[in-house]
Amino acid sequence: MPQSSRYSDTRVEKLLAEMASVLEKDKAPTDLSLMVLGNMVTNLLNNSVSPAQRSTLARSFADALQASVRDDKAH
Repeated sequence: MPQSSRYSDTRVEKLLAEMASVLEKDKAPTDLSLMVLGNMVTNLLNNSVSPAQRSTLARSFADALQASVRDDKAH
């Protein structure tokens, strides 16, 4: 079941395109891109979420990420 969001698809897609553009401009390989994005998530959690909620939000994020990864052989 898809999650509803308080943010418009247009806003999400615009930010995604801008972030992807930065990584592409740098010619960042997949592992570096994942490292940078992971560090960004960690920084957001540590600096914008109360200590009491960090673990729960991190788990929720990890579960959502896992659920969104396709199990096909394409790449």
